[in-house]
Amino acid sequence: MQRHFRYGKIRPMNILLTSSGRRTYLVDYFQKALGDEGLVFAANSQRSPALLKADGSVITPLIYADEYIPFLLSYCREKSIDLVVPLFDIDLPVLAAAKEKFAAIGTKVAVSDPQTVALCNDKSAMCRKLRELNIGCPESSVSVEDTLRKVSGGSMRFPLMVKPRFGMGSIGVDEAEEEAELSLLHERCQRKIRRSYLKYEAMACPGEEVLLQEKRPGEEYGLDVINDFDGNYVTTIVKRKAAMRAGETDEATTLGEGDEGYDELMNVGRKIALGFHHLGNMDVDVIMDKTDGIPYVIDMNARFGGGYPFSHAAGVDLPKAYVLWAKGKKAGTELLTAIPHVHAYKDIAVEIYR
Repeated sequence: MQRHFRYGKIRPMNILLTSSGRRTYLVDYFQKALGDEGLVFAANSQRSPALLKADGSVITPLIYADEYIPFLLSYCREKSIDLVVPLFDIDLPVLAAAKEKFAAIGTKVAVSDPQTVALCNDKSAMCRKLRELNIGCPESSVSVEDTLRKVSGGSMRFPLMVKPRFGMGSIGVDEAEEEAELSLLHERCQRKIRRSYLKYEAMACPGEEVLLQEKRPGEEYGLDVINDFDGNYVTTIVKRKAAMRAGETDEATTLGEGDEGYDELMNVGRKIALGFHHLGNMDVDVIMDKTDGIPYVIDMNARFGGGYPFSHAAGVDLPKAYVLWAKGKKAGTELLTAIPHVHAYKDIAVEIYR
């Protein structure tokens, strides 16, 4: 339903969420952050629930289509969009490369620079960068042959995670418990990549599009590593995951000072923020290894992730901070401080298109 406001002398601020999909909660969060000072628009390449919740919506060309960026630029002009917030990993490199085109029409894109986006989307490059920053990342390889050599030499061990190098949403993820499974699961992952949108980024490394990674035993945590729009570190929100569904956090608890592992995970977040210099939120998945007590980063997404709602449920309001930063203002610490020990669940709702 279209919201109607009386702006008075206040110039409205309009926001566009691209690749919005099912993230209806983010539409709601940004609408509340704007209040009566602007509208939230949603874009997606096909009909999706978020389009129903937004103040306005549009079906876009596919992300890798030549007309995608020209289409968005035209839409941003038409709707006087001030801030674009991409919500999908495939969208990030395309929008990062076009930031100057959007800036030329007065639209800011809340996305990191192309180099940072590339490091996060490529899990092999991500691990190399993390090790440079002295942050734990499980031993990994991009070929079966190299993996077996490492297993023989003792630097890797089964079980091994088999997953797309440029993956998301648990597409193509399997676990190989022994050598006999490894080649079969590797080939199956390659087929799933070729049949999905993951094929586009995978084209950059044919034959090395699958990541084979040692599985670390331990509890999984989610971090929201928050920088401002100038890339300055602000804070890290730490959550212990209790359940996952289709690659997204389904249940989690926020942690605070004095909780086991909290200081180590806060330090991981700070190192990532200072080492990657990303813009806005960095969604990070970490395993706290129960054998050596070391936190190992297993995934990073330079955007709002599926675990952010658990930070929001604990009092964090990152969408409001985005609104303030886009206006050139500061966000108070009260907006980005989580109440510890808030345990929350995701729910399922049904929306009807009319």
